[in-house]
Amino acid sequence: MRLSSSLNLTQQNALLLVVFFIAFEALVGTAVTYFLMLPMARRSAADLAGLMTLSAQTWSELPPLTRPAFEYELARSHKLALRAEPPQDAAPPSWREPYLRFLVASLRDRTGEAVTASREEIGGKTWFWVSLPAGSRHLSVGFPHDRIGPRPLHALLASLAGGVVLTLLAAWWLARRAIRPLERLQQAVTSLGLGQTPERLPETGPREIAALSRRFNEMAKQVEDLLAARTVLLAGVSHDLRTPLARLRLAVEMLVKKPGPALAEQVEADIEAMDRLIADVLTLARGFGHEASERVAVRDLLAELVQGTPGASERVIIEAADATLEAPVGALRRILANLLENALRYGGGEPVTLRAEVRDGGCRIGVLDRGPGIPAAEREAVFRPFYRLEASRSVSTGGSGLGLAIVRQLAAAQGWTVSLQDRPGGGLEAWLGLPASPTGAP
Repeated sequence: MRLSSSLNLTQQNALLLVVFFIAFEALVGTAVTYFLMLPMARRSAADLAGLMTLSAQTWSELPPLTRPAFEYELARSHKLALRAEPPQDAAPPSWREPYLRFLVASLRDRTGEAVTASREEIGGKTWFWVSLPAGSRHLSVGFPHDRIGPRPLHALLASLAGGVVLTLLAAWWLARRAIRPLERLQQAVTSLGLGQTPERLPETGPREIAALSRRFNEMAKQVEDLLAARTVLLAGVSHDLRTPLARLRLAVEMLVKKPGPALAEQVEADIEAMDRLIADVLTLARGFGHEASERVAVRDLLAELVQGTPGASERVIIEAADATLEAPVGALRRILANLLENALRYGGGEPVTLRAEVRDGGCRIGVLDRGPGIPAAEREAVFRPFYRLEASRSVSTGGSGLGLAIVRQLAAAQGWTVSLQDRPGGGLEAWLGLPASPTGAP
């Protein structure tokens, strides 16, 4: 069933419920009428027909002096009237009551002849009369319309009207109950679309609404994080580019006055630093797509990483089990390279250990150094773009402040985890956790 888009949710729910209720009422009414009301009406009509024929025959057999008393008792107990003369100003009966049809048919079967029926207004009431044989003559037997107690049609119409009213009220209540959180969601989405920070939606109500609110809150938090990261990126780039730009401006002025190899090298170093910074920012801002997984030996990967990192061969110790895993090799190598460069830069010249462990079907790879470490209160903050510590890991010792941010974002894109913790005996342990792969590796 297609509903017009001009109807709101309350009207659509009300229309659907009314349609279904009317169909249900029609089905129930048909079943009750066919299997219950009609058999009861036929049986009641047959009983009344027997009483009427018996009353007519008894009246004809009674002595004339006792007939008034019999008529009085019959009217008092059974609301039946007897009279010898036909009704005055009689009119044909209006057969709106199925019960009357059943009554005439039953009387015809009992008397074995056609039964004449008529209608008469007496004292503001409608009376139904039938002419029945009573001995050698015919007698008029009648009863008022209000003697017929059950009104199946009236009951059906009343229940249908009441059901429609209750259905409309229920539809309004249900729609309001469902619309209220949706209206809040609409307002929050509009606010989010305008770049504003919406209020968090209450994660209550029906399971689907609670799940939708929870998912929106998560999405709003992600959007806020993205906007905050964008602001930090723009501010960090503008700040970090000023120093090399200032040196370049000074070097250009000096090259004009007194050119020399040292100035040229300085200009080239500043350009390379700016290029690295811009590359890191673009990498972080672009996000990371999904890379195809490859089967790789952990020890061989770590050995290649050490060989490709300047100054690592003399200081890095590899402690890795003979295991293989399936993973995006490019992303894995980029994460480990950033962690290893940080460990070599801030490790105080001490040896750095690359350790690979297999646990619970998964693998974790650690980069362990003997540097000053990172305070526990700042271990989450160092993953933010351009965040630098004020100690030995400050900007004066090199680095753009994007290495760990790239590590966290790249790991999250692959479903991996990155954690920092103190190393027993001093230093820092950076661990990359890789869950078990679907193929069963490692």
